[in-house]
Amino acid sequence: MASIPKGLKAVLSKAPTDTVILSSLRTPICRAYKGQLRDAFPEELLSVVLKATLDANPNLNPSEIEDVAVGVVLSELGGSKAGRMAMNHVGYPTSTSFYTVNRACSSSLQSIAGVSAQIATGMISVGIGAGTEHMTRNYGSRAIPTDLWPALRHSENRHARDCIMPMGETSENVAKRKGVSRADQDAFALESHLRAARARESGAFDAEIVPVHTRFEPVDASGAKTGEQNPIVVSSDDGIRANVTLEALAKLKPAFAKDGTSTAGNSSQVSDGAAATLLMRRSTATALGLGGSILGKFVGAKTVGCDPDEMGVGPAIAIPALLKSLGLEKSEVDRWEINEAFASQAIYCLRELGLEEDWVKGKVNPDGGAIALGHPLGATGARMTSTLLHGLGRTGGQVGVVSMCVGTGMGMAGLFVRE
Repeated sequence: MASIPKGLKAVLSKAPTDTVILSSLRTPICRAYKGQLRDAFPEELLSVVLKATLDANPNLNPSEIEDVAVGVVLSELGGSKAGRMAMNHVGYPTSTSFYTVNRACSSSLQSIAGVSAQIATGMISVGIGAGTEHMTRNYGSRAIPTDLWPALRHSENRHARDCIMPMGETSENVAKRKGVSRADQDAFALESHLRAARARESGAFDAEIVPVHTRFEPVDASGAKTGEQNPIVVSSDDGIRANVTLEALAKLKPAFAKDGTSTAGNSSQVSDGAAATLLMRRSTATALGLGGSILGKFVGAKTVGCDPDEMGVGPAIAIPALLKSLGLEKSEVDRWEINEAFASQAIYCLRELGLEEDWVKGKVNPDGGAIALGHPLGATGARMTSTLLHGLGRTGGQVGVVSMCVGTGMGMAGLFVRE
């Protein structure tokens, strides 16, 4: 990062060595357990966005795609085997290699950054940064390890012990320590749903969403599956509550502590979904006759660490580090996508970053965030990238930032330019 020219002019300039983006797509994001994708598989969702990437770039020979990195947190896709199977299944040649990435909630942003680094260093010329998560099938299985080295569980270093603190507890810590009230959290959650509902109703998500042809197994009165497998097409996010009210949110009980303020209504949803971004060296895109298909470029990313017991503050640390490394000011960013893991941490980060006014003006999460849309862990970074790039295209903005807090105590931020 130190060698990258700094300042807005440098960020907006075009060079043959740029890592450019030709497509950035996602599946609908659906509620785990009750949503329309509950009977799908993580590799199935991955196959949908990987196939859609080929379909969206018909003039690109699949053999040009050298590597595919997939963020996934709760399931390693059968030791990467199921993911590689899905990639081959939808038409990628055996010459295309595959690997998974797990940096918790930032996994697919990390996959995008990793593929970009491969391109920048000449390891590859074309690659895909993707992510998939099916929390219905995998939630709880590996989120917190149960078979753990006792020396870690009972470590004298509290930061070591805190790495397995449930995320809800970290949210409560942020709320209490940073003075974020329940009323503010509920109001923030309401606005997330209202913005997402407007975006869905207006068709704002249509260009980024790829429909999923899958199945849905009905349940009987007792809640047991009937054994039927009804074919369905899922084409929109199903976690958005267009009719939610502040009064309804205020009635919800704390989810993580008896005297807490984080609830099911002002926390991100447990979700199923996938997303993929196609990246390429600009000179390669030009040589292949694809220069006119460029959506934008990936400029850079920063990952920082913070105390595990308040991991939600991550964006408030990562974003300034990213902007400083690129010589940019906050005022030069046209759109922000900051993950709403919990309303408590999102509000704190906005306050700490001085972005509250930008949030009110709709420059931060203008189409809602994870509270309304959902947070399919490994897919979230790529989903946010897709929403950012398509959103910048609709408004005419150029510079955008994606950022999220990361389990075990980190924050990550990435900067993109829309062309």
